[in-house]
Amino acid sequence: MSTTIEQYQQAGYPPPDHVSAWNMYGAGLDSMGRDNLPENVSLQPPGDAELLVRIDSVGLCFSDLKIIKQGGQHPKLYGRDLALEPTRLGHEVSLTIMQVGKHLRDRYWPGQRCAVQPDIYQKGKSTAYGYTIPGGLIQYHTIGAEVLETDEGACLLPLTGNMGYAESALLEPWGCVMAAYTQRRRLWPKTGGVMWIVGRPGDDTQYSFSSGLDAPATIVLTHAPASIQALARATGARILLRDDAQAADYAALVAELTAGAGFDDIVVLNPKSAQAISELAKHIARRGTLNLVGRAPLDGAVAADVGRLHYDYIAFVGCTGPDIAAAYGESRNRCELRADGTAVIIGAGGPMGQMHLQRALELPGGPRNIIAADVNTARLDALRSRFGPLAEQHNRRLLVLNSAEAADALHDTVLQFSRGKGADDVVVCVPSADIMAEAAALLNPEGMLILFAGVPNGTLAPLDLSTVYLGNTQYTGTSGLTINDQARVMQSAENKTLSPGRSVAAIGGMRAARDGIEALMNGSFAGKIVIFPQIADLPLTGLEELHRILPGVAAKLGPDKSWTREAEIELIESKWQPPSRPA
Repeated sequence: MSTTIEQYQQAGYPPPDHVSAWNMYGAGLDSMGRDNLPENVSLQPPGDAELLVRIDSVGLCFSDLKIIKQGGQHPKLYGRDLALEPTRLGHEVSLTIMQVGKHLRDRYWPGQRCAVQPDIYQKGKSTAYGYTIPGGLIQYHTIGAEVLETDEGACLLPLTGNMGYAESALLEPWGCVMAAYTQRRRLWPKTGGVMWIVGRPGDDTQYSFSSGLDAPATIVLTHAPASIQALARATGARILLRDDAQAADYAALVAELTAGAGFDDIVVLNPKSAQAISELAKHIARRGTLNLVGRAPLDGAVAADVGRLHYDYIAFVGCTGPDIAAAYGESRNRCELRADGTAVIIGAGGPMGQMHLQRALELPGGPRNIIAADVNTARLDALRSRFGPLAEQHNRRLLVLNSAEAADALHDTVLQFSRGKGADDVVVCVPSADIMAEAAALLNPEGMLILFAGVPNGTLAPLDLSTVYLGNTQYTGTSGLTINDQARVMQSAENKTLSPGRSVAAIGGMRAARDGIEALMNGSFAGKIVIFPQIADLPLTGLEELHRILPGVAAKLGPDKSWTREAEIELIESKWQPPSRPA
């Protein structure tokens, strides 16, 4: 008679003394494990302020490849010698608490299931589970203050409902997708910050600033009209006047007034020169805003830092005036896909692109027309078979497009699909500045460009910022997630408005983790690869091929061969072996 894992636990099976682990000892795939196999390591009981956890499932991620490539030179490893102090991959994790140290028993209990929020800050320093902190490619391990006592509190999300193990592990990548549609930019002048207002000589417009001008502690004025000077002085902020000569050396001004951090808010009145805006934009602080207020277009495209849009959350806002404050606020600056609009997802065939596509299809009140673009024929075929039925189910019009077929294939298709208007939303899942610039050209003046894939800070792309203030174009980007983003995914799954498990493309047991990383490198699967550490010998297997080795599991996949909780239960009952019962 088969039993579930929960029954194994209730029957009193203790954790073993030794467990399998894929430790990382340096750069390169050969540095993962020992002799291309997981190693047998001893398992210590938890301390008074620690938890002993069982790792139930691990999603593999393209971010793992950065550690494979860089080893100890990865930014989150701070030059660590992995040969002496190894780490372990696996930041997309579902786990079960097995033992609880006595100081934690008021918060956690044996049998409690959690997901990990891996993006961790401690005393302002960036660390991460699966990077700085050895991650989940191990059967059991202890967790302590490095995860439980962070700047944001504990980075464990207690699971509710009856989510499967694979679904729970994928809360992390799905949380990153969810974060792309939640406001990360600061959309009001910073309280206590430094604002620079740059006008044009001879501009006699009677500007107003109905709210927000009282926030900065310092306001720097260059050629500000008399109306703005009067408003600024009335705030009680420190007012500094800088003429052309004093303001020409932007870097010196930034060093003098912001200690090199950049201006929290820059307001440009009646802008004309794209080159001038390109230079000004270099000096926005992290999470800073550039507010363009005018009625005439710029004389060209702005060289915008698309890396900083993604990683630093800088915001381009604007309006036609004369109320400068009209540019700010969430009512002017949306972050969600437009209802009944036309959305384009570039790089839709990759694992994260598929998640964006699925979310757009399942989103209540989401876009009516969706173009899924990629250049990989196999992935395009997978998109059609996997998401065609989902589009029909939700009454959405889905077009899967090979954007490499012709030079203007995507542009022409967007115009045709949108009846000449252009796209309402474009999501870019490809880390290329050229593609980001091409994607921006697909937008209508009220459209939104989401830069989901990151490129290094300092990477420039030509963007038409005139439409930010003459229309209402949005340029946004996100990196990482919060535990609240994962909680939103979990809630959506419970409400049945999102199916995280649909992202699974292949599964494997513990020994298959290295093969999974190699498959990730080669792009062998269109969706996510999930490893079940408690299963030793299940080879890496795509769901399309599951019928050959596990026909009982395959029989319980969804009608479009999607992963289901029923399939996972069958997998667990047929393949998961509990530790040996003590004598």
